[in-house]
Amino acid sequence: MSSPPRTTRVVRLGERLVGERQPVLVIAEAGVNHDGSLDQALRLVDVAVAAGADVVKFQVFRATELVTASAATAEYQQASGAASQRALLERLELSEHDFARLAAHCRASGIEFLGTPFSPPDVERLLRLDVRALKIASTDLNNAPLLRRAALAGLPLIVSTGASTADEIGAAVDGLRLWGVGERLILLHCVSGYPVPLDAANLGAIGTLRTRFGVPCGFSDHTQATDIAGWAVAAGACVLEKHFTLDQTACGPDHAMSLNPGQLAAYVSAARQAERALGSGELGFSALEANVRAVARQSVVAATRIRAGTAIVAEMLTVKRPGGGVEPAGLDALLGRRAVADIAADTVLTWEMVQ
Repeated sequence: MSSPPRTTRVVRLGERLVGERQPVLVIAEAGVNHDGSLDQALRLVDVAVAAGADVVKFQVFRATELVTASAATAEYQQASGAASQRALLERLELSEHDFARLAAHCRASGIEFLGTPFSPPDVERLLRLDVRALKIASTDLNNAPLLRRAALAGLPLIVSTGASTADEIGAAVDGLRLWGVGERLILLHCVSGYPVPLDAANLGAIGTLRTRFGVPCGFSDHTQATDIAGWAVAAGACVLEKHFTLDQTACGPDHAMSLNPGQLAAYVSAARQAERALGSGELGFSALEANVRAVARQSVVAATRIRAGTAIVAEMLTVKRPGGGVEPAGLDALLGRRAVADIAADTVLTWEMVQ
């Protein structure tokens, strides 16, 4: 894999900056958990808003364009009882008019609308909705025609990397850079299991992606945990993507591994708490520490009475609390200087007391 030509630390998505030292962007992944119902999709938008998510994302596809009639279902999809993947996905389609309604509802509700296209025609459908970014699923990391069309749209591109080798990720990034996406690329670490156990989440890969490719990186989270949002932020994620549903018991491929509305709110809260705990990352003491700094640091103190005009020797000095006087590192610099006036024993020394 080639090395990145430069480091892109921040990508602009609408009014938001995404990347280093920016608030984490939380994407509530509605996916296909609307079950083909526009009303249910609109309710999912409302849940995402109430939970405090920044973005709500849906999957945009036409089943006949996406899969062959004979394509088998994945193991996690089989519980829905569909005879084929196409039959399953046909039940989960929304029309272009439906997506226009959803996008308008998102704008009115103050949340960003995002879609995952699965083919170049799907990109066109999303562009007609005036989206401000595109999301590429892990399964399409090697889909050059889709990546090329998405790249040429000129929008920020959020790309998941699940079920891919390091070489495949590198090849995709090289291609996207060739097509001009380098300054607007965000990579998401992802483990493409449904669901993913915590010991397989591999959050350390977030930092590995950021170091290797020099772009903002996040986590497309397929676990069923809520606390992991904070852990991912601590691991360096600037974007989080999490599936959610109105009903975890509903019949559909993603409901069981998705968060319910209350869990989604807890997930967003965990991410925000981690942001606050991480702070700015800048070195230096805060106002909160000022009192402790003043009373618990130490100063050079007179160990005995020092008469005016006396040359100071080491035996006359010690180090005690509080701070505010000559710092302990300045003790040697006091030696040989003379007291300007009498200094009582146990007095904190200042530079004004000597010459």
